[in-house]
Amino acid sequence: MAKMTLEALRALREEKKSALNKRDVEGKTAQIVVGMGTCGIAAGAKGALDGFLAAIDEYKLDNVAVTQTGCMGLCYVEPTVEVIVEGMPNVIYGKVDAEVAKKIVKDHVMHKQMVSEHVFDRPAADIFNGGGK
Repeated sequence: MAKMTLEALRALREEKKSALNKRDVEGKTAQIVVGMGTCGIAAGAKGALDGFLAAIDEYKLDNVAVTQTGCMGLCYVEPTVEVIVEGMPNVIYGKVDAEVAKKIVKDHVMHKQMVSEHVFDRPAADIFNGGGK
C-alpha cells in the first residue's frame, strides 16, 4: 500500500468530515430519512440516497441532514423517503429516484412546496391548513 502524504490525509479528513456532517441532525432545520430496508434497497433506495446527497452539494445546503432507516411499511411505493422541514408537516414520498430526490430538495426543502405526485402519506388537509380555520 502506498504511503499517503500529510496533505492527502488532510484532504481525506475534510472529505469524510463533510460526509459525516450531512448525517448529523443536530442544529439542522430539515431532515431527509431514506428507507433503506431490504425492499427499499431492492427498489433503488441507494440511488435516491445518492440523489439527495448530490442535490444538497449542488445547492450548497448545510441545514439539511440525510439519514437512513429501515422499512417504512409502504413497500408498494419504494423507495420511500420521509421529509421533515420546520414549519411543515412531515411527509412521506414514494417512488423516489435520484431525479425525484433533486426535485424534493429544490421544491420541498428549499421552497416549502410539496411534490404532490410523489406524496404517499401526510397529515389530513384540515391539519395542514391550520385546523380547518
